[in-house]
Amino acid sequence: MRIVIGEGSCGIAAGALKVHKAIERLIKEKNSVELGITGCIGMCFLEPIVDIYSGEKLLKRLVKVSENDAESIVSAAESGDFSAVEKLSVSKEDENFLDLQTRIALRNCGKTDPTSIEDYIKLGGYEALKKALSIEPEKVIDEIKTSGLAGRGGAGFPTWFKWDAARKNKGKNKYLICNADEGDPGAFMDRALIESDPHTLIEGMLIGAYAIGASEMIVYVRAEYPLAVKRLENAAKQAEKAGFLGKNILGTDFSCSLRIKMGAGAFVCGEETALIASLEGERGMPKLKPPFPAQKGFKDEPSNINNVETFANVAWIIKNGGEEFAKLGTENSKGTKVFALTGKVNRSGLVEIPMGMTLRDVIYKIGGGIKNGKGFKAVQLGGPSGGCIPEKLLDTVIDYKELSATGAIMGSGGMVVMDETTCMVGMAKFFLDFTAEESCGKCVHCRIGTKRMQEILTRITEGTGKQEDIEALEKLCEAIKDGALCGLGQTAPNPVLTTLRYFRNEYEEHIFEHRCAAKECQSLIKYEIIAEKCRGCTLCAKNCPAKAISGEVKKAHIIDQNICVKCGACSKVCRFGAVSIE
Repeated sequence: MRIVIGEGSCGIAAGALKVHKAIERLIKEKNSVELGITGCIGMCFLEPIVDIYSGEKLLKRLVKVSENDAESIVSAAESGDFSAVEKLSVSKEDENFLDLQTRIALRNCGKTDPTSIEDYIKLGGYEALKKALSIEPEKVIDEIKTSGLAGRGGAGFPTWFKWDAARKNKGKNKYLICNADEGDPGAFMDRALIESDPHTLIEGMLIGAYAIGASEMIVYVRAEYPLAVKRLENAAKQAEKAGFLGKNILGTDFSCSLRIKMGAGAFVCGEETALIASLEGERGMPKLKPPFPAQKGFKDEPSNINNVETFANVAWIIKNGGEEFAKLGTENSKGTKVFALTGKVNRSGLVEIPMGMTLRDVIYKIGGGIKNGKGFKAVQLGGPSGGCIPEKLLDTVIDYKELSATGAIMGSGGMVVMDETTCMVGMAKFFLDFTAEESCGKCVHCRIGTKRMQEILTRITEGTGKQEDIEALEKLCEAIKDGALCGLGQTAPNPVLTTLRYFRNEYEEHIFEHRCAAKECQSLIKYEIIAEKCRGCTLCAKNCPAKAISGEVKKAHIIDQNICVKCGACSKVCRFGAVSIE
């Protein structure tokens, strides 16, 4: 028997290391039970997760485990009797989270030990590299072309075209770069992939390097991902020792090295020319194109840049054939797409679905619907560069063309669900705050334009909006989209444009009625105590940080509106529903 603990960042944050130590102590003297680890299987809402295997067969999946359950788990693994841990078993409903997915990029996540190359090889790892090295580089590119794989970093540009361009451009040295600078709020696809299956990334990159003729590979990863970096470094050492990296790989003339560069967390470095500038030791700022990186990239040599998810598909495509990948998805968008499903949804985590599934199916069938029985309001796709899609468009199919028509974008895969308590003006402001802060400042439209939009949105959410503000926002949005130098600036207005398009009434309520229907904008709400319901228990007064509540014991209390800081503490502690929010 073998006990396997999920130790991705989500599992560790939920207490997986404590569970590991508790189980480890119990099995030290028992030869009948082994202990292993795996990465994130994607069911982040159920962490910590513990799986019990007999050989390669999964016998039991236990969820929301604590260190106090260690003894029962070890006992169950030893005896094969799971009655004592039945209460921890994953429910059939929650199993649907995985059963409804089609996993290619995430195929090994939660199944393999990310620290073991032997585990990866056992699952067919590096077979695709062997196959690729046995054919001409052009044929590798043709297979990627047949698959229809488009870049998963957001733009959806055909992967084969970038590879082909880099191959055809001559240079002394060529470079293959992985963009792992995942900066969207709510996105964690790349981090989880590297933490859970680093060899899939390395193998995909090696195939790409062989195809374009690169002798050096670079992974540009966020420094905020220490576990991902640690596991990738370990995987690279293992791959080199096994002959998959370095000189004369697998006895061929192909030689290729890998190095890891940690970025400082600048969102703009997700743009490929800004990323290259950062790699070269310069400030991360975009450059005009052409020349494109395939012509003149890192160190002025032909370079190819794709993101983690793109490379994670490559080995599967080469091993199974481009036609098999192309069978999945839609006419415009082939294959699968990984999303980080977060927000006000019951089942949050990593989701990989074939292109063509509807947003409704992802949110309600896989995600289990909205938390606490609330009503759905919108879903934000594409992070700060994306847009908010309302309920009436929930049957939109997920592909590049259809999502673009809504005003949103696929992006790298952030999918943030919002319920009826979300203020859409506040949501637009949240993303504008982010993009204004992350602007590199190189072009006026982005540097100044996003700042002006941020000021207008702040004014509206504080209740001092003007009649002309909506028109001003629309003009600024169009000017920034048309005039910004790079993708960050060109897409920064999307959250504002889509909320104006689908939730214009909320902007008008804020400006003309000085009201926030979602009751999120502090300047537009008022806490009052309903005298008929107040029992005079004094809890609200004791917990008010501003000392704005007065009243005698067993008598109705009053909130002084001139002192109230609108923190909501009174509403949270009141047990009688006596605090109203207007």
